[in-house]
Amino acid sequence: MSTIAARTTTVAIPYALERAGIVMEPAADDPRQVEGVLNPATVQGPDGTIHLFPRLVAEGNVSRIGRARVVVVDGIPAGVDGLEVALEADRGWEHGTDHGGVEDPRITWLPDLGLHVMSYVAFGPLGPKPALAVSTDGSEWRRLGPLQFAYDDALDTDLNLFPNKDVVFFPEIVPGPEGRPSFAMLHRPMWDFGFVRPGEQPPLPAGVTDSRASIWISYIPVEEALSDVTALTRPAGHRFVAGPEFEWEALKIGAGPAPLRVPEGWLLLHHGVTGDLPGGAFVPQAFTVNYVVGAMLLDADDPSRVLARTSEPLMTPETADETAGTVANVLFPTAIEKIDGEHFVFYGAADTRICVARLVRTA
Repeated sequence: MSTIAARTTTVAIPYALERAGIVMEPAADDPRQVEGVLNPATVQGPDGTIHLFPRLVAEGNVSRIGRARVVVVDGIPAGVDGLEVALEADRGWEHGTDHGGVEDPRITWLPDLGLHVMSYVAFGPLGPKPALAVSTDGSEWRRLGPLQFAYDDALDTDLNLFPNKDVVFFPEIVPGPEGRPSFAMLHRPMWDFGFVRPGEQPPLPAGVTDSRASIWISYIPVEEALSDVTALTRPAGHRFVAGPEFEWEALKIGAGPAPLRVPEGWLLLHHGVTGDLPGGAFVPQAFTVNYVVGAMLLDADDPSRVLARTSEPLMTPETADETAGTVANVLFPTAIEKIDGEHFVFYGAADTRICVARLVRTA
């Protein structure tokens, strides 16, 4: 455990991660999860009960989103009970020609709307596209549909033309463009996903010179969402937040769990990736990647502004659970919950199982 300071600022990030164990592993006798359980969202009910929403991967890399109660032992998540399916591909835009399904949920409770908002990846005919579903109780979910990013003439591009992942909402209203009270989401457009030949430069938005996948932010005015909740699927005011900066995130970065409000601002855990990702069909053996966990502090008054970021990872794949699996050497944080006064981070390990780490303050 160590305190990491950002290289580009004098502000330290006084948080660290301590491994706390495995929460869920795939059951070999369940065809819905024979290829892995990973990258979960979570919902905590009014009575403190936590439900895990894992990505369940069936044969052929077809994914569903499950729901199971988290078993807590001595204040630590230690297992799950009562697995069911919360969401599966039953819309045409969720069925891909290669593998398909619904993947990698993030869930944020928005008290100002009285809704849990689930973002997920619909892996449809044209690749990964983000979509939303909402629930009042964390049990029954209603699809709002795919995201339709508003056209921004200043960017000289249409974000809807590109694949996008890692969508997650801030849990509180934040200042949007011109200070307008807004709901905000982080996301990760991919400019070079299958659209250009090797060695060619993909089409980039105006002012963007780096084609690597990076973290962006977009906004939905509060009054629009209060009037019509489907406004959440029509974000605007798109801004670049952060791209790869250090060697351990040289390939790409992406947002993790919903940003956590801390005294310094917004604490955002993110994944940083190095290695090589093959194009075309999913071939696990072809992956030579390393996914690690880093952190950023975002300005509370302008969450598009990075105050600090870790110059070294908070956590790297080290244990057998993290270094061996469907895709080796992968840590993918996707949810944070507070249990008995402590915050726990749920993460996918080696694209096979789900683990948990304690988030601790070091200063």
